[in-house]
Amino acid sequence: MPTRRRGANKEMRLALTRVAPGQPLRDGIDRVVRAKTGALLVLDDGAEVLAICSGGFLVDAPFSPQRLSELAKMDGAIIISTDGDRVARANVHLVPDPTVPTSETGTRHRTAERVARSLRVPVISISEEMGVINVYAGGSKHPLQDISRLFDKANQALQTLERYKVRLDDSISNLTALELEDIVSLRDVAQVVQRGEMVHRIAAEIKIMIIELGIDARLLRLQLDEIYGEIDDELDLVVADYIPPGHSANTVLDELATLADDDIVDVRRTSAVMRRTASAVDPDQEIAPKGLRLLHRVHRLPPDVAIRIADHFGELTKLQRATADDLAMIDGVDPDMAAAIKDTLERVTETTILDQYS
Repeated sequence: MPTRRRGANKEMRLALTRVAPGQPLRDGIDRVVRAKTGALLVLDDGAEVLAICSGGFLVDAPFSPQRLSELAKMDGAIIISTDGDRVARANVHLVPDPTVPTSETGTRHRTAERVARSLRVPVISISEEMGVINVYAGGSKHPLQDISRLFDKANQALQTLERYKVRLDDSISNLTALELEDIVSLRDVAQVVQRGEMVHRIAAEIKIMIIELGIDARLLRLQLDEIYGEIDDELDLVVADYIPPGHSANTVLDELATLADDDIVDVRRTSAVMRRTASAVDPDQEIAPKGLRLLHRVHRLPPDVAIRIADHFGELTKLQRATADDLAMIDGVDPDMAAAIKDTLERVTETTILDQYS
């Protein structure tokens, strides 16, 4: 089951990687901030960038933090090569398309946003007095934060993520019990999806902080991996178990990802997305899983065979009643695999009952 990749756009992630602590460019930016000179940096020297450059002079010298700091003492923009190894030009006047919308007020920041939006290249602006560092890439803006403050925010976000993860695990366990008793409602599924989406959003914010922290984020990365685990794969399977035929779990989850936070916690809105309908749906209606999520627990069962089994029986209740001989009739399932499937389903049922009533 494919895992979704959402969160900040790819261009912004790459730009933040280049300005993370430990990178030469970040060292140069920090020097500019300390000198209170300000700067406008374009991290691309392609033909489209050079076409909007006016004046200035050719540098074409190896990049170094010291050189960047000295060149920033001039008013114009600095053009850095796409690979970051060289300073291409300095003291350049940029002439971006004036019709490109911008929400910035300062001249330097307005120019930076317009260049980034019109040419789809990463641009960094550093204010002269306040030392505010803004990264523009992929059509969005990201202000760089003080490292100590960013660490505090990341640790708080990890604690929030851990709490949400506990609630998600409880919801998934409850859903499994309801599935085995064949009393699942759309509301039960929507609750799992809602909590899973919120966990994903918190984790996505932490991932951006980790990228921004660079070499200082090793422990944070380990903590996130431990808490987050394979949540995306689990949610893919939950959705795949309940969506109508002919629809993709990725399509549903991508649409959920576009919802505002208020819409995500609205069970009717989430339920409508799950059932692929624009009209209101009854969240208390009973629905039946296909059994894909429980089949996923069978050791070494190929995903395509699991889908074939789920499609063959249609519902988890029918799959539970199937004998090993019934399973062995399906293409790709031999007697040993059939026995493993039966054993896994029985073990999950037994374990779930014990957990519910212990």
